[in-house]
Amino acid sequence: MEKEFIPYEQALALKELGFDESCLAYYFHSEFSYWIMNSGSEYKHCANEYFNNNEVSAPLYQQAFRWFREKYDMCSFIQRFEGRVYDYEITSDIFKEVTDFKDGYFDTYQEAVIAYLKKLIEIVKRKNK
Repeated sequence: MEKEFIPYEQALALKELGFDESCLAYYFHSEFSYWIMNSGSEYKHCANEYFNNNEVSAPLYQQAFRWFREKYDMCSFIQRFEGRVYDYEITSDIFKEVTDFKDGYFDTYQEAVIAYLKKLIEIVKRKNK
Protein backbone atom coordinates (compact mmCIF):
# COMPACT_ATOMS: atom_id res chain seq x y z
CA MET A 1 0.00 0.00 0.00
CA GLU A 2 2.96 2.33 0.58
CA LYS A 3 3.37 2.73 -3.19
CA GLU A 4 0.12 4.72 -3.25
CA PHE A 5 1.78 7.55 -1.29
CA ILE A 6 4.23 10.07 -2.71
CA PRO A 7 7.92 9.61 -1.81
CA TYR A 8 9.43 11.36 1.20
CA GLU A 9 11.42 13.93 -0.81
CA GLN A 10 8.32 15.12 -2.64
CA ALA A 11 6.24 15.10 0.56
CA LEU A 12 8.84 17.36 2.16
CA ALA A 13 8.81 19.67 -0.88
CA LEU A 14 4.99 19.88 -0.72
CA LYS A 15 5.20 20.80 2.96
CA GLU A 16 7.57 23.64 2.03
CA LEU A 17 5.07 24.81 -0.61
CA GLY A 18 2.31 24.96 2.00
CA PHE A 19 0.55 21.61 1.58
CA ASP A 20 -1.42 21.02 4.78
CA GLU A 21 -4.23 18.59 4.06
CA SER A 22 -5.07 15.68 6.31
CA CYS A 23 -3.41 12.45 5.24
CA LEU A 24 -3.67 8.79 6.17
CA ALA A 25 0.08 8.39 6.60
CA TYR A 26 3.22 10.37 7.39
CA TYR A 27 7.00 10.18 7.38
CA PHE A 28 9.01 10.33 10.59
CA HIS A 29 12.71 10.93 9.91
CA SER A 30 11.98 9.82 6.33
CA GLU A 31 10.52 6.49 7.50
CA PHE A 32 7.00 5.78 6.28
CA SER A 33 4.28 5.20 8.89
CA TYR A 34 0.53 4.75 8.73
CA TRP A 35 -1.72 6.80 10.91
CA ILE A 36 -3.60 4.53 13.30
CA MET A 37 -7.16 5.72 13.75
CA ASN A 38 -9.12 5.13 16.92
CA SER A 39 -12.15 6.95 15.60
CA GLY A 40 -13.27 8.37 12.27
CA SER A 41 -12.01 11.87 12.99
CA GLU A 42 -8.53 11.32 14.42
CA TYR A 43 -6.77 11.25 11.04
CA LYS A 44 -7.23 15.02 10.79
CA HIS A 45 -4.17 15.30 13.04
CA CYS A 46 -2.02 13.71 10.34
CA ALA A 47 -1.50 17.12 8.71
CA ASN A 48 1.68 19.16 8.51
CA GLU A 49 0.39 21.83 10.90
CA TYR A 50 0.51 19.25 13.73
CA PHE A 51 3.99 17.94 12.94
CA ASN A 52 7.45 19.01 14.02
CA ASN A 53 10.51 19.23 11.76
CA ASN A 54 11.07 15.47 11.88
CA GLU A 55 7.61 14.62 10.54
CA VAL A 56 5.81 15.32 7.29
CA SER A 57 2.42 14.19 6.05
CA ALA A 58 2.43 11.65 3.22
CA PRO A 59 -0.32 12.40 0.73
CA LEU A 60 -1.61 9.93 -1.81
CA TYR A 61 -0.57 10.75 -5.38
CA GLN A 62 -4.14 11.71 -6.25
CA GLN A 63 -4.33 13.98 -3.22
CA ALA A 64 -1.15 15.81 -4.25
CA PHE A 65 -2.32 16.15 -7.86
CA ARG A 66 -5.70 17.50 -6.72
CA TRP A 67 -3.92 20.07 -4.51
CA PHE A 68 -1.90 21.34 -7.48
CA ARG A 69 -5.05 21.42 -9.63
CA GLU A 70 -7.11 23.33 -7.05
CA LYS A 71 -4.41 25.69 -5.80
CA TYR A 72 -2.52 26.40 -9.04
CA ASP A 73 -4.98 25.37 -11.77
CA MET A 74 -2.40 22.89 -13.07
CA CYS A 75 -4.08 20.13 -15.05
CA SER A 76 -2.37 17.24 -16.73
CA PHE A 77 -2.45 13.75 -18.04
CA ILE A 78 -0.07 10.84 -18.44
CA GLN A 79 -0.28 8.86 -21.65
CA ARG A 80 1.29 5.86 -23.28
CA PHE A 81 3.14 6.88 -26.42
CA GLU A 82 3.36 4.51 -29.36
CA GLY A 83 2.59 1.58 -27.06
CA ARG A 84 6.08 1.61 -25.55
CA VAL A 85 6.83 4.61 -23.37
CA TYR A 86 4.96 7.12 -21.22
CA ASP A 87 4.95 10.89 -21.10
CA TYR A 88 2.97 13.59 -19.37
CA GLU A 89 1.65 17.01 -20.20
CA ILE A 90 0.89 19.86 -17.80
CA THR A 91 -1.21 22.88 -18.63
CA SER A 92 -2.00 25.90 -16.50
CA ASP A 93 -3.79 29.18 -17.12
CA ILE A 94 -2.01 30.76 -14.14
CA PHE A 95 1.44 30.33 -15.70
CA LYS A 96 0.49 31.87 -19.03
CA GLU A 97 3.95 32.42 -20.48
CA VAL A 98 4.51 28.64 -20.57
CA THR A 99 1.36 26.56 -20.75
CA ASP A 100 2.75 23.20 -21.86
CA PHE A 101 5.41 21.40 -19.84
CA LYS A 102 7.00 18.16 -21.02
CA ASP A 103 10.04 16.30 -19.79
CA GLY A 104 10.74 13.42 -22.17
CA TYR A 105 9.65 9.80 -22.21
CA PHE A 106 9.65 7.18 -19.46
CA ASP A 107 9.81 3.39 -19.59
CA THR A 108 7.15 2.84 -16.91
CA TYR A 109 4.01 4.56 -15.78
CA GLN A 110 5.44 4.93 -12.25
CA GLU A 111 8.52 6.74 -13.57
CA ALA A 112 6.27 9.14 -15.47
CA VAL A 113 4.12 9.81 -12.38
CA ILE A 114 7.12 10.63 -10.19
CA ALA A 115 8.68 12.82 -12.89
CA TYR A 116 5.36 14.60 -13.32
CA LEU A 117 5.10 15.27 -9.57
CA LYS A 118 8.69 16.57 -9.47
CA LYS A 119 7.95 18.87 -12.41
CA LEU A 120 4.86 20.31 -10.68
CA ILE A 121 6.95 21.05 -7.59
CA GLU A 122 9.72 22.60 -9.69
CA ILE A 123 7.30 24.87 -11.58
CA VAL A 124 5.61 26.15 -8.42
CA LYS A 125 8.93 26.70 -6.61
CA ARG A 126 10.23 28.67 -9.59
CA LYS A 127 7.07 30.79 -9.81
CA ASN A 128 6.95 31.45 -6.05
CA LYS A 129 10.43 33.01 -5.99
